[in-house]
Amino acid sequence: MMSVTPIPALSDNYIWLIRQDTSQSVCVVDPGEAAPVIERLERESLQLETILVTHHHHDHTGGLHELIKRYSPRVVGPANSSIEGVNEPVGDGDEVRILGRLFEVIATPGHTLDHLSYFTPGIPALLFCGDTLFCAGCGRLFEGSPAQMFASLKRFMELPEDTLVFAAHEYTLANLLFAQAADPSNENIKYALQESEKARALDRPTLPSTIGRELKINPYLRVDTDSVRQAAGTQGSNDDDLATFTTLREWKNRF
Repeated sequence: MMSVTPIPALSDNYIWLIRQDTSQSVCVVDPGEAAPVIERLERESLQLETILVTHHHHDHTGGLHELIKRYSPRVVGPANSSIEGVNEPVGDGDEVRILGRLFEVIATPGHTLDHLSYFTPGIPALLFCGDTLFCAGCGRLFEGSPAQMFASLKRFMELPEDTLVFAAHEYTLANLLFAQAADPSNENIKYALQESEKARALDRPTLPSTIGRELKINPYLRVDTDSVRQAAGTQGSNDDDLATFTTLREWKNRF
């Protein structure tokens, strides 16, 4: 059985630690800093076998140099990027074996042009989506277009609903507050906000989410619903799904 645990980093990042059964070999995803990873590895006598990188932003790659120097791991990351330290460049449709389990590489441009996500089916199915999909939200568009981000999110919507979603940031409370404005008749959002507030009050992560849950609470995945489309229409164009998505993303930027 593959287990995933968070290593909190920086102000609101999660570096995900992947482990297979009781093996001491592990993989980490998006090490924005090295110190908390090193502390966990040394404390639990773990061996860093692989690093997965989703995109080039420093809060996802800042720890690479030190971790590579110390542990010489395999580093899987986007081929169309200038990330120093990637020694196994991959792209859309590639497959990589991580701790004995096969992961599909999915190109998910939008937040950045080089953004990749990593998905493995099975029990449980796992998705490491960096800054593309968040609980009740999606990433800001720094390099890509709304059409690119919307297409990336639609690829996630086709995944099994029980897929566990491991996003890279603890943005859930802020996203749910916006979701209430963008999907005001959605009772699922109210309940999700209550659950998330309880979790954060206890200093617990609100992640992972699931694809099924996101389909119920994430306005960016619900642009074809009357509630979301009507709310978007108060802020801008809602002529079709892409226009509604674009309006939502721009609205969130100033929310």
